[in-house]
Amino acid sequence: MKDEVLRNDWIVVCKEEDVKEQPLQQIVLGERIVLFRNRKGIHAFKDLCIHRGAALSLGCVKDDQLVCPYHGWQYDDEGHCTKIPQLPEGKQISQKAQAFKYGCKVAYGFIWVNLNNNNPDFFPYEEVTGGEFRNVLWGPQSVEAKPPRIVENFLDVGHLAFVHEGYLGVQDKPVIGDYRVITEDERIYTTPIDVFQPDPDGSGQSKNVYYTYEVLRPLTVRFTKEEPNNGTKMTILLTIKPVEELKSVAYGILSFNYETGQTDEEIVAFQDMIFAQDKPIVENQKPEELPLDLQAELSLKFDRLSIAYRQYLKKTGVTLGVE
Repeated sequence: MKDEVLRNDWIVVCKEEDVKEQPLQQIVLGERIVLFRNRKGIHAFKDLCIHRGAALSLGCVKDDQLVCPYHGWQYDDEGHCTKIPQLPEGKQISQKAQAFKYGCKVAYGFIWVNLNNNNPDFFPYEEVTGGEFRNVLWGPQSVEAKPPRIVENFLDVGHLAFVHEGYLGVQDKPVIGDYRVITEDERIYTTPIDVFQPDPDGSGQSKNVYYTYEVLRPLTVRFTKEEPNNGTKMTILLTIKPVEELKSVAYGILSFNYETGQTDEEIVAFQDMIFAQDKPIVENQKPEELPLDLQAELSLKFDRLSIAYRQYLKKTGVTLGVE
């Protein structure tokens, strides 16, 4: 899974709370990595001891060092081997005794890795950092599909009245109002889209709401759902971890600037139910890769955001999950 655009980006790995005392193995873009925590924070290495290829994730953290389970070699959080028990005391350790370290960042409640270690700029998310919103973490949700298909489904407002009938739309009101897609530098977003929803937030109340979508990164997108009369906003961020060829994991943040009357668990359960309606659709789409040739599928006017996303992937050079 050699997609240099994604390897150069920050990719979500797991929730911050998932990294406990024991090292944690994860797979990102087909590569096995290990996350571990010490007093300096959370770190990411290739899950491989340079000595005999053992999985470092089977080891432990001792005195802030990651210890290999096979021969007890110890690595500091920069990847330098600091102890080889089999060597006589005072014997110098070879400079080749290194663990491969990845860029690692804690942000918005998640752990993110940068596999090519070029540490690019990280996207801002004011709903979490601004203090005005209640934020609920969502995921992981495994999907047997390639990431661009999952992302495009999230950006697709036309399916709400059918896949999510009774919650996010009704079939007798399927028409999508006109909207524009705006591109400013690397930012892609829509003007507000008017949508009728019988139960947009799980409260049981029907409403006309406005959706505004934004593409933040190739595998990270969001929408804001706004009620025009009272200024309430709900934002959902979706970000995808590519695991293997046909395995992805979805994570998200649900942000509210109003009192929902629901617990975090109830909010997550509602989002799980909505996502469960999407899964069989996405997992059975053909081709499995998202076509970047706009003539390969029939698109209509209300698909202009999907078209813009495909053009963005082509422009940035993403190769994973596209054709």
